Amino acid sequence: MLGFAIDWAIAIGVSKVFFNYDPAANLIIFVILQIVFIPTIGASIGHRLVGLRIISIHGGWVGLWRPIVRSVLLGIALPALVWDSDQRGFHDKIAGTALIRR
Repeated sequence: MLGFAIDWAIAIGVSKVFFNYDPAANLIIFVILQIVFIPTIGASIGHRLVGLRIISIHGGWVGLWRPIVRSVLLGIALPALVWDSDQRGFHDKIAGTALIRR
């Protein structure tokens, strides 16, 4: 949750500077940050700061489509509120990813 809060705070900060704190801009910026940083550094900025990373459950590089699917579903919020017995959110199950400690 702390990683998510950090990412959301970054999105709000960017939104305040460039869009006069527009709620729609907050969400779009948040999703874009996820899409950019997951395939490049393996996690969002908030995840990295709290020692987490995103992996593909199939092994190897996460790729480009998994972060897009995961981030769009996370932006919708409902899939993130539903999880399984392994504590993986529905957005991670659909994207074939998992959030793990580094």
